[in-house]
Amino acid sequence: MTRIAFFGHDAADAAVRRRVRGFLDDGLDVTGFMMHRRDPGRIDWDNIDLGETRDGAFVQRIRQVFAGASRAAAAREKLAAADVIYARNLDMLACAFLAKRYARLDTPVIYESLDIHRLLTRPDAIGAAVRWLERTLLRRSAGLVVSSPGFIRNHFEKRYPGDYRAFIVENRLASGAEYGVRACARKSELPAAARPLRLGWVGNLRCRRSLDLLCQLADQFPDDLEIRLHGQPARTEIPVFEPLIDARANMTYFGRYRAPEDLSGIYDELDVVWAGDFMEAGFNSVWLLPNRIYEGGYYCTPSIAPAGTETAAWLQQHQCGFIIDEPLSETLAELVAGLIKDRAPIAARAAVLAGLPDETFIQPPGFLADIVRRTLLPAPTA
Repeated sequence: MTRIAFFGHDAADAAVRRRVRGFLDDGLDVTGFMMHRRDPGRIDWDNIDLGETRDGAFVQRIRQVFAGASRAAAAREKLAAADVIYARNLDMLACAFLAKRYARLDTPVIYESLDIHRLLTRPDAIGAAVRWLERTLLRRSAGLVVSSPGFIRNHFEKRYPGDYRAFIVENRLASGAEYGVRACARKSELPAAARPLRLGWVGNLRCRRSLDLLCQLADQFPDDLEIRLHGQPARTEIPVFEPLIDARANMTYFGRYRAPEDLSGIYDELDVVWAGDFMEAGFNSVWLLPNRIYEGGYYCTPSIAPAGTETAAWLQQHQCGFIIDEPLSETLAELVAGLIKDRAPIAARAAVLAGLPDETFIQPPGFLADIVRRTLLPAPTA
């Protein structure tokens, strides 16, 4: 059995937990070496706590990289037992390599980059320094895992050509969980007058422009539209959150949710889901493929995405969503007004989603184990 030391930035993060679950489902043994940003609750794997970090507190996070590496090295017996170290995000990659150095190990490292942080795109000396660090560690890594081909085209290939071997692991649902019945028929049976249209924003609620757009929609369609928000708001990006929701009777914030346990209940109650992101406009926000297109897709809930993004390209490829152009404040309102009057476009896209194979949305069994195996093989010679 392959043993993985997983360096994660937050043991409570839903995506971190999904990745651990995916490894375990594929028969891999996982020991976590993880930071935490809030109470992680129940942890279903052997875990070494590397300390607390805070959103947006970069100086504190840099200090915690060194402190966490020392804690990881202090658990040398468990770290040395791993066949491979899997590090999620650049700060945890640095922590992993420091821990290796402190513990005097030569364990191979896999770098998982699921967001291109804004520091990496800065044109100044700070950006150059962070990119130097990423290139240095990338060259020493056995492989690179990304969730979107957009990250390879727009960042890694441009910045570090020839310095890595890349593997794409989309943000699909883990293979070993139970997701319930795909209640797709209901999406096409509801007449327009039965109830207001329900639009959801699900996941990491970190984009202020998205929240502003949804608030504008709520004000424009007070009687015909319900907006439902599920997830964890990023307080550093949206410091004022609940008051904006509470001020609008047709907006509801349901708080954090459990995945996969709560996904069926969330998406079965939605007609469409917002899949736009502008937190790092022009860069990461354009290149990413968010969890919600896979979660919503499995439950036949079409997504709405801005044109010119990797998300829009994914929806276009599968012909399963709505793509809107700038100015979004106008085109989004036009789309919603049309869907309030006629649900047929939703039904048509829900039918397309229903016809796509489950592997479009759920990671096949053994996929992650195969990625790890291929990463650890010697690089092919030219």
